[in-house]
Amino acid sequence: MSFELKSTHWPLLALALRSADTQRLMQDWQQRYGDAAGFFDQDALLLDFSALPDSEPALADLSALLALLRAAHLQPVAYRGGSAAVRQQAAAAGLVRADDAMDAVQALTASAASSAIEPTPTPAPERLAVGALLIDRPLRSGQQVYARGRDLIVTAMVNPGAEVVADGHIHIYAPLRGKAIAGARGDENACIFATCLEAELLSIAGTYRTSEVPLPPEVRSKAARVRLQRHNDAERLLIEAIA
Repeated sequence: MSFELKSTHWPLLALALRSADTQRLMQDWQQRYGDAAGFFDQDALLLDFSALPDSEPALADLSALLALLRAAHLQPVAYRGGSAAVRQQAAAAGLVRADDAMDAVQALTASAASSAIEPTPTPAPERLAVGALLIDRPLRSGQQVYARGRDLIVTAMVNPGAEVVADGHIHIYAPLRGKAIAGARGDENACIFATCLEAELLSIAGTYRTSEVPLPPEVRSKAARVRLQRHNDAERLLIEAIA
């Protein structure tokens, strides 16, 4: 995949680009989020160029990429990393450096207000105040369910190629064989629970694990909990069997 979407320590998402080929980036984006209408809600976005190869000093068509992101209801406001040419492109497109990202987010928020109000610190992701979304039917390949602002409970099989997404926790009381994305808007305390864990992909607050890394025998096809663990400023998914 030519990009990775992650939460950050700022109140905005980060899109980590791994290729300067904007055509490939847009194809990968459509493959990942093309059928996820309503997934984003004018979220502020930081473009992270840090991982771009030095052999690709400039982006082929940054304006087209920005247009795609805005069409997906994201608001690119800032950038970090990259070569001098890439940084110049980003600045010319109206993006600010990461150091100024907080000011950009506050400006974006203020533009929607009817009067000038003193900016207040952006709160951490809210704990969920509404009831969980309950899905009691099997999910087939290509289907996606998104529990915006709440937990998700699924009582039927999540088949390979299906995707379940929640801003809070995900509870699967059936085999989980597709993708499960909890804490979709950055809640690092979110967890994934499954009575039969066989997932293609697990993700919490932007940190993910795919089936390319086999599940340990003690949790594969068994009841398990997945949570985010931080150690020495690094994040990883911890998968624990449920007795």
